[in-house]
Amino acid sequence: MPSELELIQQLRRRMPDSPLGDDCAVIPHGPREDLLFTTDFLIEDVHFRRRGRSAADIGYRALARSLSDIAAMGGEPRWAMLALALPPWATRRWIDGFYEGFLELAKEYGTTLIGGDLSHTEKLIADVMVCGVAPRGQALPRSGARVGDAIYVSGELGRGRWRFVPQVALGRKLRESGAATACMDVSDGLAIDLHRMCVESGVAAELDSFRASWNRGEDYELLFTLRPGARAPRGAIRLGRIVAGEPGRITCGGREIPPVGYDHFRGS
Repeated sequence: MPSELELIQQLRRRMPDSPLGDDCAVIPHGPREDLLFTTDFLIEDVHFRRRGRSAADIGYRALARSLSDIAAMGGEPRWAMLALALPPWATRRWIDGFYEGFLELAKEYGTTLIGGDLSHTEKLIADVMVCGVAPRGQALPRSGARVGDAIYVSGELGRGRWRFVPQVALGRKLRESGAATACMDVSDGLAIDLHRMCVESGVAAELDSFRASWNRGEDYELLFTLRPGARAPRGAIRLGRIVAGEPGRITCGGREIPPVGYDHFRGS
């Protein structure tokens, strides 16, 4: 089976005019803003296991993953749709708890649940679509990194917190600063996600240091590049710099870092 990146590249060849490849699809909407569309699955025994997780935790997580995509584009979330397939074990009390966690987070980020779908299945499946907005032509892509840019991450990697905080405020700040050239969220591990950014940007990366724990994924911090000399936001951690070279190649101290992490079709 092809990797996720290979499948996206295959689809691009079939649909060369489609805006595939970023955390969100960017659709022009009037003279002043763009609409940002993203969708994310949360599937039982693929993305989570029920044991030790409350219904509210799972509902929170289902929305948080899509909000993180909006954050990575420097956007503001506005509307959400939830397609929820419920298994036999889902009681009315559990369903109420799921929506409690989902709507709690939606309220915090000014996101209105406007519809969706309900069905049944053997294991829980939640598919969350979020639509956000950004000023016309200002959404942050993965493809904007340039040679000489500094590479940063918004926080410590390797922790994989379940109730992570979507970095919407930071994404907006990066967009408004004009200093950020590329951005995405780290969901599958640093090496594989930085590789994807570099492939999209046609550049290579040189890291100052590297830890294997950074490849665990599920961090949902923002990975971004800044123009040379730009001041980084408070709390951001510098990882290295963008260099010329084979697109997607990552090195540290002269050693090549393979793009390992979580791939949806090949596993860890």
